Amino acid sequence: MRTNELRRKPLACRGGDPVAALRKVPSSNAIALISISVAVLDQLTKWWAVNALDDRTIGIIWKLQFHLTSNTGFAFSTGQGLGPVLGVVALGVVVVLWKIRVRFSGPLSTLALGFILGGASGNLLDRAFRAPRWGRGAVVDFIDLQFWPVFNIADSAIVIGVIVLSLRLWIDQREGENIA
Repeated sequence: MRTNELRRKPLACRGGDPVAALRKVPSSNAIALISISVAVLDQLTKWWAVNALDDRTIGIIWKLQFHLTSNTGFAFSTGQGLGPVLGVVALGVVVVLWKIRVRFSGPLSTLALGFILGGASGNLLDRAFRAPRWGRGAVVDFIDLQFWPVFNIADSAIVIGVIVLSLRLWIDQREGENIA
């Protein structure tokens, strides 16, 4: 332990909120591990889709099928050709989320942040390294419900992460209102 840390006054003496200090802050290592796992799973499933679905569609159950498409735009194939702009925005979101990760608490927040960062990273990898050329790559989508735009594991992780994080923030806000 550094000597500066030994001399530092307790948080309550420095005007901080002692209750907030007791909350479990998400572990950077856990968030990174979840993010890397999601990005690797996403890239593996996209690799499979590119190799297995090149010229066919696989029906799974009811409306669910695997059908290979690519997306050079953003959500729901809108903004075709604006992929580089979206890539820069997504990279900015990843950096900002990583920097503010300490503002969230608990295992659900850790999981949600890992899902969002991993999903964004998986799609950023596609934009950076897939055809047609570096920085203008198309995101591989292959999960087709036939009544919803085609998506991938990264998209699913982002949506799940945003929903969980939003619910967590809403619950925290409600608990704060009940205490006041």
